[in-house]
Amino acid sequence: MSRVVALVAGTDLLDEVLQAAAVAGCEVERVVDVPALRGHWHTAPAVVVDPEGAKACVDEALPRRPGVLLVATGPPDPADWPCAVELGVERVIDVSAGPDGLRTALADLVEAPHEGGRVLAVLGGCGGAGASVLATAVGQAVLLRGRRALLVDCDPLGGGLDLALGAEAESGVRWPEVELSGGRVPASALRTALPWVSRGGGTLSFLSCSRSGPDPAPQAVAAVVEAGRRAGESVVCDVPRQLPPAACAALDRADLAVLVVPAEVRACAAARRVADQVAARGVGLHAVVRAPGPGGIRPVEVAEAVGVPLLTAMRAEPRLPAALDHGRFPLRTRGPLAKAAREVLSALDATVPLRHRHVRGPDHRAPVGGG
Repeated sequence: MSRVVALVAGTDLLDEVLQAAAVAGCEVERVVDVPALRGHWHTAPAVVVDPEGAKACVDEALPRRPGVLLVATGPPDPADWPCAVELGVERVIDVSAGPDGLRTALADLVEAPHEGGRVLAVLGGCGGAGASVLATAVGQAVLLRGRRALLVDCDPLGGGLDLALGAEAESGVRWPEVELSGGRVPASALRTALPWVSRGGGTLSFLSCSRSGPDPAPQAVAAVVEAGRRAGESVVCDVPRQLPPAACAALDRADLAVLVVPAEVRACAAARRVADQVAARGVGLHAVVRAPGPGGIRPVEVAEAVGVPLLTAMRAEPRLPAALDHGRFPLRTRGPLAKAAREVLSALDATVPLRHRHVRGPDHRAPVGGG
């Protein structure tokens, strides 16, 4: 269990910190002064200080570090901001406003790796384009690299990604059994509940739609995607081109979105409409073109017709449809599908994570800059 270090003097405030940490799944080690704190300053996943503790840290010239929370029993005093800025405080939290802010902040800090995860949305430009297959292949590519992946099925009419994986018999919850109304979901709880496959040091968890039952709710999709991101996983979302609200919840959180388009004239026309809808949501989109097509249209011409940059092209794999029908998704490192999946994953890894581009959360945050 992760251990948070707290330099908090007041008994009531310390009780708030202890209760929030218990809910967030971490322990608290209380220190009484800055010399005792100094030994944990660079190693603790999070440090909690009260205003007096922040001032003492600044007086003792502790360097700035990430993961510092300043807690108080009321709205932040303007006199506290200079110390907060000097110390690199990430959030100033008023515990009198309720326990959720501190609980969420602690859970985020102790659970998330420094870099965090990234989110990929895979859409089909037309019916039968192969978006689900590519999404599954990207998840497998993460697995083969010895990392953690979370495959999220956002297409209730797609038949279920567990079928694409050949894992419909694996135990674990599917979307109809997931009861979430939004908010924060611990990644550890999600891993325990979901079915998964492993290889070497990698793990691929998946949350599939079912052949019956209710569709995933937008708030639930958002909570699951953010849980995977916080845990440092590569989150791969299979998003239907009709873009219902649940699909938009995944798409809006994507660091990269790709559109699978067959090299056919009608497919290009259909994909252009999908691309326009995605663009209207402010999400950057790249094309993965299935080529060659029957008319000899080149991948670059497909991308130009759809109006999005070309990420990669892939040829058909003759044995793939039969393998999928027999419940065997090919786990291989060669072939057009595996190559395209690796290229998409490399593009995803190269993106700037969305959490570094947008500031979220209702709590008070320290201003940027000095003084």
